[in-house]
Parts: sequence; C-alpha cells; structure tokens
Amino acid sequence: MKPQIEAFFDDATWTVSYVVFDQPGGHCAVVDSVLDYDPKSGRTRTRSADKIVEFVQSQGLTVQWILETHAHADHLSAAHYLRDKLGGKIAIGASITQVQDVFKKVFHLEPGFHPDGSQFDQLLHDNEVFHIGQLEAQALAVPGHTPACMAYQVGDAVFVGDTLFMPDVGTARCDFPGGNAHTLYQSVRKLLSLPDETRLFMCHDYPPAGRAVAWQTTVADQRAKNIHVHDGVTEEAFVALRTQRDATLEMPVLILPSVQVNIRAGEMPPPEANGVTYLKIPVNAL
Repeated sequence: MKPQIEAFFDDATWTVSYVVFDQPGGHCAVVDSVLDYDPKSGRTRTRSADKIVEFVQSQGLTVQWILETHAHADHLSAAHYLRDKLGGKIAIGASITQVQDVFKKVFHLEPGFHPDGSQFDQLLHDNEVFHIGQLEAQALAVPGHTPACMAYQVGDAVFVGDTLFMPDVGTARCDFPGGNAHTLYQSVRKLLSLPDETRLFMCHDYPPAGRAVAWQTTVADQRAKNIHVHDGVTEEAFVALRTQRDATLEMPVLILPSVQVNIRAGEMPPPEANGVTYLKIPVNAL
C-alpha cells in the first residue's frame, strides 16, 4: 500500500510537518510537528498544530505515532500537545539520550530531568520496523546534523528530517554539539543508495530567490543536483565545504527555547514555586 501524505508548511520557521496515513478512516503518523512560539513575548500558540488536528479529525484518522526526526533547534515541537489532543505514541531515535546528556549540562536542568529518553513513549533504533495501520515503516539512523537524527521510510517515501534539503539548498549544518560532517556524508550516501524513484520529503525549505517553497524531491534528483553532495562529491570535499560554510552561520533564532523543550518530547519544563514555567537562556554557553 502506498502511503497517503498531507504536508503542512509553517512560514514562521520554514518547517514542513506531515500526516502519513494508510487510508481515510484508517491510521496515521504525524512527523515533525510545530508549536508556535513568539521569542519576543515568550508566548506559545497552537495554530500550526491545530491545522493537523483538524485534518486528522476530518479524515477520521487514528493517530498511532507522533514521530520526531531529531531534537530540532529551529522550532518547538507540538508532540506533547498533539498526544493530548489525538493520542498516539511520541517516538524519536534512541540516540536522543546523547543529546539530552549534553543539553542537561548546558541548561543546568533540574535534578528530576533524566537523560535516558524516558520523556518519549518509544525510542527507535536503526532499521527498526513499525506499522502505521496497514503501512510498514522503518526507522533509518542518519546522524551527522545531530547524533540522534532518524529518517522514516514508509513505502516509497522517506522523511529525512534535516539531513537533506532540496537539491538547490544542499545539506544540514554539522556544528551543533555532537554534529559531525563525516558522519553526515555517510548518512546522506545511505539515503541516496535507495532506489532512484524513492520520494524524499524535507523537514525545511529555504528557497533561493525566485523559487517557490518546495519539500518533495527524489533520490535521483538529489544524486544529480544536490549542490553539496551530488554524485562525484567525495567525503573529503564535502567535509571541507560543510565546515567552511558552518563557520559562517549564525545560531538559529529559536535554538535556546527549542532544544530545552524538544528534548522533553515537546513538554515545557516544570513550573517553579510561583506557578510560572521558565525557559533558560545560558549566557556565552554556545
């Protein structure tokens, strides 16, 4: 059975979320949801997530999975909100524990935060098979951008997270804690070893001037046209290019609020004694 896919683009963070389902009235997974966050006021909204809720309900779908490709640094996850509204299990790659361990120290998180992945309902391992209703899905470890990056293959479709962007944009940065350009190159080649006609769905698009936003391509297109890692680009050349480019990039606007929420599966830190929840801003730490 070929998966049915509905995409939701968030123009504030350039993020694409997906609902992947077997059939109307059947079962689905939500991939890389967005919780709206205003960094100027610290306020959250659920406008983006509610579009997903409305679609799922309109199609009569039962949510089985709320999948995260990694602990995003550019948007907050709505996974916790969606689980409360729709049910399902929140899942992420098992190596999230490495990311949690790093950022527990960066943010000096409360003693009750354990970097063991227990904040998620399920930790997925490389090549682990699971099901979305009648659809068979497989987790594919693709570290490099972060140690915990996981792509999800459902039939002829692969949701690649930040590992790849559209061919005219290239690949993910590797300068976050635990990132590694050599590892990313190997992960990209793993994805590009899939059949040419395999559909690849991006988590973000940052289109060059004059191009409309897009988020679907194919293995063949990436192998022929990706500006960073098309066929013929060696690992050494890619690492040199990626390292040079990363040195010019600023931190994402939402990295500090995003990471400390996303390593909790989209849940906010516990309220303090006055009943208010706080997000920390470590100074000179990144």
